[in-house]
Parts: sequence; structure tokens; C-alpha cells
Amino acid sequence: MKKIYLLLLGLILFSCSSTLDVTDNQEPENPNFTYLALGDSYTIGESVMETERWPVQLAEQLRDRNYKMAAPKIIAKTGWTTGDLLRGMDNELSIQRDFDLVSILIGVNNQYQGKLITEYEEELRSIFRRAINHSKTRENGVFAVSIPDYGYTPFGSANQEEISAEIDRYNEVFRRVAADFNVPFYNITPISRNAGENPELIASDGLHPSGLMYKYWVDQIVNQVAEKLPE
Repeated sequence: MKKIYLLLLGLILFSCSSTLDVTDNQEPENPNFTYLALGDSYTIGESVMETERWPVQLAEQLRDRNYKMAAPKIIAKTGWTTGDLLRGMDNELSIQRDFDLVSILIGVNNQYQGKLITEYEEELRSIFRRAINHSKTRENGVFAVSIPDYGYTPFGSANQEEISAEIDRYNEVFRRVAADFNVPFYNITPISRNAGENPELIASDGLHPSGLMYKYWVDQIVNQVAEKLPE
């Protein structure tokens, strides 16, 4: 199982599902709305093309609804824990509130590395406070996306029950912290568990979601996210 961490840190592969229709994701001239995506390998889209990353697909679907979205600013790296994300935010963000949308998806590497769940909660609360500070509309512009379950991937299947139980524990904390900050928590974890029966939902590395799975995530949340933007 330790090999999973090496894969989370090191694999840079690319895959594209033939069933996924991805546009050029062109940023419009003079965009009206900005989006900050905070996370780890799932947010940066390890092993998929840039156009298949779920924040990029979300921005594109919002453009299809006539919201002139700028290209998302993504602060995320494969292998990042909550502590790593906090340091990344320190390095890449100023202090002003300048984003219309801010998403948070973080925790899988805390779980894998066996970090204390109390440490995860403490650092997660710091991330939420900073995310809200960078939102133009405070908590109204922020949303959380649950941690997917890699126990249903080929790489994690041998330890599926253990992984799934731990992911559930982390998501319980994630959901509770989001509620404490009055931020919606979108549960995409059940979609990730469909990968056990549908290999098209897994990228070529055998661990991360494919662009198609990310599309399913976006299809599930886009209506609620769009409600956060003014007409």
C-alpha cells in the first residue's frame, strides 16, 4: 500500500476517454467571474489532460450557461496534504478577496500518510477561513467537494474495505467543518465508487479519476454552483 503514496507523488501520465466530449475551454474576452480551486491531485487532474480537470470542466459548463468565467486559478499539487495546501496558499495568494467562486477538495494524502485526523481538522479549518477570506461574497462563494474513494481503483482494490472506511471518516470531518462555516458540501464519493464496475472512470495510472468521472462530478454540482453567481 505504501506504493500508493509514491504514485500520488510521482506519476505524470495522461489519459482521455473516447466517451468524453471536451471543448477547447477558451477563456472569454473580459471575463466577469473568477474561480479559485484548492486541493491536491484530484484538483490538478493527475493523469488527465488539462481540459479534463474538473475545475476546468466546471468553468466551461458555467460558460455554457452564459457566465463569462475566467480560467480557474488552481492551487494544487499531487501528494499535497492540508499542511501543504496551506503553504501553497501562502505562496500564491494575496490578502484581498478577489474570487467569485472558491472550491476546496483536500484530505486523501492526510488519510494515506496516516496523519492524525485531529490535525486534518485543525488545518482544514484554517483552509476554510482563508478560502472565505479570498471569496468576494465570503462563505456564499465557497463550496467543498468530498474526497473520492480510491479503494475502488485497481491500485487500491486489495485494501478497499480499509481505505473506504478511512475515507468515510475523513469525509465526516470534512462535511462537519464545512457545515460549521456554512459552506455547502457536495458529495461525489458515491460516483467514485462506481469505478469498481466501470473502468472508463479511472485514468491510465490505475489510481486517479478519468476525465469522464470528473465530468460526472461536474454534472452533479454545476446547478448548485451556478446559483452562487449573480445573473
